[in-house]
Amino acid sequence: MVGHEAGWRQGQDVANLLQSFIGPLEQWLDRQIDRRLVRTFFLALVAIVRLRHSRSGLLLSELGAHILSPAQAPAGTKRLSNLLRSAKWSRALLEEFLQHRAEQSLSHLEQREELALAIWDESVLEKPESIALEGLCPVRSSKAARLKRIKPGYYNPPGGPPVFVPGLQWLTVMVAGMQGPPALAAMRWWTSRGHLASHRRDQTSSLLSQCARWWQRRVVHVFDRGYAGAPWLQELAGHQARFIMRWPTRYHLADDRGERPAWHITRGKRSQDHRQIWDSSRRQYRKTGIVAVQVRHPKMDGELWLVVSRPGKSRKPWYLLTNETILTTYDAWRVVLAYARRWQVEMCYRTCKTDLAMESPRLWFWENCLKLLLMVSLVYAFLLSLLAPDLVALVRALLRNWCHRTGERYRQAAIPLSRLRAALSSLWLSHPPVQNSG
Repeated sequence: MVGHEAGWRQGQDVANLLQSFIGPLEQWLDRQIDRRLVRTFFLALVAIVRLRHSRSGLLLSELGAHILSPAQAPAGTKRLSNLLRSAKWSRALLEEFLQHRAEQSLSHLEQREELALAIWDESVLEKPESIALEGLCPVRSSKAARLKRIKPGYYNPPGGPPVFVPGLQWLTVMVAGMQGPPALAAMRWWTSRGHLASHRRDQTSSLLSQCARWWQRRVVHVFDRGYAGAPWLQELAGHQARFIMRWPTRYHLADDRGERPAWHITRGKRSQDHRQIWDSSRRQYRKTGIVAVQVRHPKMDGELWLVVSRPGKSRKPWYLLTNETILTTYDAWRVVLAYARRWQVEMCYRTCKTDLAMESPRLWFWENCLKLLLMVSLVYAFLLSLLAPDLVALVRALLRNWCHRTGERYRQAAIPLSRLRAALSSLWLSHPPVQNSG
């Protein structure tokens, strides 16, 4: 453990990084709201890092105790409430800042001449105990699905149709290269019920239009199977967007032999190349084959490519549809490895739900709730920024001094982002940071 002086200095160094990270945003806020609210904004971000509780991590009364002190919790809660209720700023300011940070990450990728990916995914925020909060709509519960799944050695799991609970729909886009940490580009929440109701197609189309305007053809959009189908392909074609999409095997495509299910097209074709691909979940290499064929969609013009990754026995192949030209096996492998990077957005949802407690807010009004959720998104984006190569020494010192773990497992396993957040929480609880003036 480090001494008091060294610990305070380390905590202040990280706080300075946070203030530098949100510097442009603070300048934008300073032109619109009172300077005291700008200071509350910074202290609220620090409080979100310090308070680690999956059920009450974003309750205003709990955050208020960390903004000032436990003895001044009501005053801290009032400050945070005033910040969220202020009509002089909107969530659009936070969304614009995330886009600004994503643009910087994209510029760095272009300087390194690295393929840039825009990774899309959808999830839900579940609020099963709530019925009166503004904007709630029915969402399919993934937690209930996990509880209903049979476990080895146990019996009589509940059956029946999917369970729906109150919640919010959630859409995320991240910018990433073929390696290294990603950057958060956009997070949107929407509802399908009430006077704020929207439609999934409207939300995704609106965000795609913005992304096409921001990045044009500088990125390759990566989608899971939930986006597969002619309507979304037509949207992408309208924006001339480059894409990689996982295609359901039963969905039809067409080749020289006519229209048929995707898995029929490559059935019986030998793999064009093999590689040893690392399976991180089983911690072993897998011999993986690959085959690529030119196809088209029956309801659209234009040539597409179907790239099939075959990871071997007992593993389902990936069927990936793309408009990237496949001339060599290197091009085909690049498509497969690019889709594998989609796991970054899955980890984003896991961190935001479990570690950053995004399902815990209990704010009555829609706009205030979205402001708080986007502030948590800023915290997540800041944690990702700490994974930059030039901050490796700082991160190692944080983990060693403030979240130390022992054992063979921890020496061999990858360090999760939640452990870095735990180290920051311990550091700032012991040495509360001070915001620099100016």
